[in-house]
Amino acid sequence: MTMKVLSVASEAAGLVKTGGLADVAGALPAALAAQGVELTTFVPGYPAVLAKLGKAKTLHTWDALLGTPARLLAGKLGDHPLLVLDATALFAREGGPYADASGRDWDDNWRRFAAFARAAADIAGGAVKGRSFDLVHAHDWQAGLVPAYLRFAPFPGGRDVPSVITIHNMAFQGYYPADIFPQLGLTPEAWTVDGVEAYGGVGFLKAGMQLADAITTVSPTYAGEIRSAQFGMGLEGVVLARSPRVHGILNGIDTAEWNPANDPHLAAGFTAGKLAARRKNKRAVEQAFGLDRSDGPLFVVISRMTWQKGMDVLAGVLDHLVGIGGRLALLGAGDAAIEQQFLAAAARHPGRIGVRIGYDEPAAHGLQGGGDAILIPSRFEPCGLTQLYGLAYACVPVVSRTGGLADTVIDANPAALAAGVATGIQMNAVSHDALTMAVSRAVDLYAQGPVWKRLQTNAMKADFSWGASGAAYAALYRQLIEEQA
Repeated sequence: MTMKVLSVASEAAGLVKTGGLADVAGALPAALAAQGVELTTFVPGYPAVLAKLGKAKTLHTWDALLGTPARLLAGKLGDHPLLVLDATALFAREGGPYADASGRDWDDNWRRFAAFARAAADIAGGAVKGRSFDLVHAHDWQAGLVPAYLRFAPFPGGRDVPSVITIHNMAFQGYYPADIFPQLGLTPEAWTVDGVEAYGGVGFLKAGMQLADAITTVSPTYAGEIRSAQFGMGLEGVVLARSPRVHGILNGIDTAEWNPANDPHLAAGFTAGKLAARRKNKRAVEQAFGLDRSDGPLFVVISRMTWQKGMDVLAGVLDHLVGIGGRLALLGAGDAAIEQQFLAAAARHPGRIGVRIGYDEPAAHGLQGGGDAILIPSRFEPCGLTQLYGLAYACVPVVSRTGGLADTVIDANPAALAAGVATGIQMNAVSHDALTMAVSRAVDLYAQGPVWKRLQTNAMKADFSWGASGAAYAALYRQLIEEQA
């Protein structure tokens, strides 16, 4: 029998994207269809989403959804069902999903995503005729109040459905002052440490973690890391208290979108058996980023320019990287001070370092297909998709040993090299010395042609499709539904 699941996410690839959450939300419907699950994706009606949706059928209306009129629209996300919350006062504005054009968070984000969660709980409870669901899957803080509404303010006479919340990044928790609580439409019983209260305020993510029937993270190692103060960021107590309900399920990648054999964004397609074709892609990267032509090692970076991603540490290693024969092509944006450090390095080393501030998908594909190694020195990384794309494209990952990076990259230590299983390079700490050593190791291994080629072929043979992860989610769904029965 087909399970029907409502996936509640603030973004989804193909509609709107700011990061890995969108990639996961966009890929899950197809991954779960193979497991007998019909996943309906529910997203806010940002202008970009409504533009792609086009003319759509109205399934339901709210006269006052947390004080504003709203309607529910139906559409498709690829071949899979899509629901969109059209609430003009909340989502019809210029800028990104969470912030204005200057990057400042919208002041009413609490109301926007509380209304989104309220609507999701109504839908799951049976508010929409002809739409019933067996389970709700909430993603990150923006959907964190869904389990709270299901518990403390369910749709009148509606179904009692289990819920799962996935933590894509514990750093973003949706924490707001206590004075918003009376406006959420929750019963007074919700205002406890076992409900939505967190450190004297309202914690959206905390509420979901406290009240969902299961918590998942996007890698097994991250599921363990968030039990500590270093990675739990104030919510490690909730994780520990609910430890039996915490599961780490590794993200997959869309192997149709990311396939080096037929990627239209590459100068030349290639396979594990035809790695020589990557040389054309390397030449294309050199030209695009103003780099000198060379057969020496080309490092690439595709990243947000932030402290989390370790970009401040990498900036201090660039002179060493160039000094030992490496070059760098970087695509990214973020912290202005870090951006300036990389631009200054590019000015110091013309032809050796190329920097493009911003992001675009074709360039990202090109860097993965033409770079020799991709640098990912993250201080924490719940899963990471960039290293998975690197593995698929034979762009050897150089990563810190944390979260999903630790779970997906096999370090080229002597034992792994001797066994023929290494796929990349790991470092134990995110520090100047550790990253300097990791870059030096990469250059040394690159100089050993056959060894480097083996790293590349091993990487391309790794399976990071959604098959295993989709099966794990489906198994968890079934377990929760059986418990509820």
